[in-house]
Amino acid sequence: MKTFAKLSLAAFACVVGAAIAAPKAWDGTYSSFSGNYLIYSNDLDEKAAPTPSDSRVAFMVEGTLAKSLFDSIGPDKKEACGASADLRVRECGDLDCTFDRLNKKNPYTCHFGLNLKTGKSIEGATC
Repeated sequence: MKTFAKLSLAAFACVVGAAIAAPKAWDGTYSSFSGNYLIYSNDLDEKAAPTPSDSRVAFMVEGTLAKSLFDSIGPDKKEACGASADLRVRECGDLDCTFDRLNKKNPYTCHFGLNLKTGKSIEGATC
């Protein structure tokens, strides 16, 4: 009987563990995220205040959304600016994401941008 109880307990633990580890089913609802933005004109490396003829926005997101984006756009870029043993970089079009092994609080970060006059996607970060 003890063996049956042990096996039952082990099976229950496996089922509960699998249920806890299972990702939430997709339900089509929006989720919140953590991020920052900058509205500017010119280029990011020479940014200035936005003007009526030139307004752009750069977004930076962190946390769960950044991890999801990072995981979705692989593989790592080995020759990317800043890439190292501690900083993994992934890029897809104007979206770039990093995983920083040394940043324990927010290891995942992504950047992207929009030209507010044309609506076209632009890079959201410089090297």
